[in-house]
Amino acid sequence: MRVFDPHIHMTSRTTDDYEAMRAAGVLALVEPAFWLGQPRTSVGSFTDYFDALIGWERFRAAQFGIRHHCAIALNPKEANDPRCVPVLDLLPRYLAKDGVVAVGEIGFDSMTPEEDYAFARQLEMAVEHGLPALVHTPHRDKAAGTQRTLDMVAESGIPAEHVAVDHLNEMTVKLVKDSGCWMGFSVYPDTKMDETRMVAILKEFGTERVLVNSAADWGRSDPLKTIKTGAAMLAAGFTESDVDTVLWQNPVDFYGQSGRLMLDEVATGETFAGNSVLRGERA
Repeated sequence: MRVFDPHIHMTSRTTDDYEAMRAAGVLALVEPAFWLGQPRTSVGSFTDYFDALIGWERFRAAQFGIRHHCAIALNPKEANDPRCVPVLDLLPRYLAKDGVVAVGEIGFDSMTPEEDYAFARQLEMAVEHGLPALVHTPHRDKAAGTQRTLDMVAESGIPAEHVAVDHLNEMTVKLVKDSGCWMGFSVYPDTKMDETRMVAILKEFGTERVLVNSAADWGRSDPLKTIKTGAAMLAAGFTESDVDTVLWQNPVDFYGQSGRLMLDEVATGETFAGNSVLRGERA
């Protein structure tokens, strides 16, 4: 089983996680920019964070044979903080970097006017840079938030096939499927989605345009949930080809629209200090 985790926050994870993921079959991943768990106090903290995503974290992953890509954005939660909003002017500098394969996570947390503004601007940036967009749907008022998300996507002019709407559940999957956007599901130990429910959704809606991720972060989560979902699919009668479609080919097809995926085998001589990994250039 080969796996491309399309949404995981490795900044929050240990090298033990990288080792376990590679041993289980994770060969590539995308790490979207997200809220670190406490308020940021300046735009400079974003600069340091983004630099780490395109440099240090790529190096860490490479040491375990995993290709690391990232998505860059002002996330929805921080779009409500006036100290953070100026980072929107900084984003184009990073969206031009190799290894940055999407604008994300963007979207809604509490569906405020401030989030509307940040979401619309970043959808515009995705269009301008020819990048896909990874969209976060709110944890509360999920159905209303998903519909508002799809309305914003339609208003922006970005092609639906360039948008993945994430953290879906049984109430929202059909809305997104009918829109033509990609359907993202975060499989968690206790919340969001589990393997059994994910298999049931795949049986009902099929494997086309479906992205399954672990979204593992600093909370209770599991970076091996993608592999466990694949095992549950096989146990439920899906073929190995079906599993490969969901866990590998679909993420490759979605993020491949950026033209920046690096899926060649990690070179054994890749190092960190002063080389292309640190500078955020193609390895």
